[in-house]
Amino acid sequence: MRYALLTSIGSLALAGCVATTQPALGERPVREADRQCDASGVQDFIGRSATAQAGAQLLAATGSATLRWGPPRSAMTMDYRTDRVTIAYDDDLVIRRIVCG
Repeated sequence: MRYALLTSIGSLALAGCVATTQPALGERPVREADRQCDASGVQDFIGRSATAQAGAQLLAATGSATLRWGPPRSAMTMDYRTDRVTIAYDDDLVIRRIVCG
């Protein structure tokens, strides 16, 4: 019992030592809701293979917070999200369209 109590107290004491990153003074932190997708510079990915690596590259290059794959003949919601990139591909796993929303 005493061992469990001492372990709990020690864990709580160490929890305050966790390092966190803070924005510089006067700088506003970037929130996911603030991110905006811009697909204008990634249209050269059309015709490439739809792979996890391509998805990660497109996510980073567009500045998007989320990525949505659009498989062939699939229904997708029409909700527009400014922080999302949508990548449509065909049966051969070739990227056919890259749009924000």
